[in-house]
Amino acid sequence: MSEPRAIVWSIAGSDSGGGAGIQADALTITALGGHAATVITSVTAQNSLGLVMADPVSLAAFHAQLMALADDLPPVAIKIGLLASVDQISHLVRSLLVWRERWPGLAVVLDPVAIATSGDALTDRAVYASLHRLLPLVDLVTPNKPELSWLTGCGGEPVAQQEAAQKLHRDTGTAILLKGGHDTVGEEVTDQLFDHSGHWRLRQPRLSTPHTHGTGCTLSSAWATARALGYDLMDAVAIANAFVYRGLKQAYATGQGAGTLARAPVTDLSSLEFADIDRERDAPAPAKPFPGLTRPLGIYPVVSDLTQLQALLAAGASTLQLRLKSLDTERLATQINRAVELGERYQAQVFINDHWALALEFGAYGVHLGQEDLAGADLVAIQRGGLRLGVSTHGFAEVRRAQRLLPSYIALGHVFETETKVMSSQPQGLDRLAQYQRLIGSQCPTVAIGGIKARHLDAVAACGVSGVAMVTAITEAESPPQAWRDLDRHWQALTGGAA
Repeated sequence: MSEPRAIVWSIAGSDSGGGAGIQADALTITALGGHAATVITSVTAQNSLGLVMADPVSLAAFHAQLMALADDLPPVAIKIGLLASVDQISHLVRSLLVWRERWPGLAVVLDPVAIATSGDALTDRAVYASLHRLLPLVDLVTPNKPELSWLTGCGGEPVAQQEAAQKLHRDTGTAILLKGGHDTVGEEVTDQLFDHSGHWRLRQPRLSTPHTHGTGCTLSSAWATARALGYDLMDAVAIANAFVYRGLKQAYATGQGAGTLARAPVTDLSSLEFADIDRERDAPAPAKPFPGLTRPLGIYPVVSDLTQLQALLAAGASTLQLRLKSLDTERLATQINRAVELGERYQAQVFINDHWALALEFGAYGVHLGQEDLAGADLVAIQRGGLRLGVSTHGFAEVRRAQRLLPSYIALGHVFETETKVMSSQPQGLDRLAQYQRLIGSQCPTVAIGGIKARHLDAVAACGVSGVAMVTAITEAESPPQAWRDLDRHWQALTGGAA
């Protein structure tokens, strides 16, 4: 028996031409592995040339559709598109307040549809103004630039648009994904996300196609489906962006006017072409890669004291990480200097976690940085100093952010539940680990990390990673050196000693 599909509601208008609205949403949700349940807000008569007529459904019919689904098909995520009356918005506001309590973890996205791709207005100003009551109740809003101007009154200049999106996020607490498809200048199209973690940019090569009908509907319903499948907000944005990009590459004509995106099934997300992703304060991508590793990663112990570091080096471990927390500057400097000396004595690859300035000062082999550490680190100085760079990632978006830095290796995690640190992300699992590895391919060595024990090694090796970073499986063993030897012997047998 096949697994049940995550239920995703689409609350939107019906497009008789089949390129946008409910029709586009249902195709997108299904293509990404969800089950589409629909609530029609307005019946439109339109084709590839434009909108002929829009007829809102009655409030009674709107209510009945919602209640029928709520009684039997509760959603994991909801996409909200065209809302055709103030009454529909008021009803949805009241309903969302109830649903948020009834279905914890519910993900909701609002595509603030005002104008169709053809340029026809789908709703009036009074309805659009009323949308502001919905904004604090959803997780993500996905305006294009004209729609953002409608919502905020901002001008069309890029700086004004960014400031308006940031203010809308601050005022509502809702993440704002400002779509860049209306820009006509340059060789790239940039979508911009403004959320609690900052300002993200997703860049794709510009495609020359007139067949763009339904891009906004596809993006928002793809995001809802990715969230329903368990991806976090930013990863869902990256997946939705990549799905739309593939759809535009495969877009086709349907009539005499603008055609529509292709929405073919996706069985492996790593097969999508993900955007180049960075955050506003990220350093520019380096002109050349960071230095490569001198030895295979293998079983990679992560330790928090010098005694264990030295014992493991003496046992033959060739790649280790020293993770020091909550020490004063003088003690940090002393221990990092000592770790560098030990690494040189044993000719090992010793990475210093986080404290890049001290690692640079003492000439460490390498430094390992988490996602939050990247923006504050002087990557140019680290590279100029000849240090290797390892970067932690926790999903598609962070992998793409790491790839642009051309690091020495990328850490993929956390694979399983871990007790060594509090994680804001969910365990990725083996299926996702394998997808991240396929996305990276042979371009860069990888190391799996997070909750990995001896019993997991066979399955982790099958995902194709270059090595495995392990903490408690080694540090809490009766004999850490012997535990490392046993684990490394097992890994070598599985991989043939490959990097």
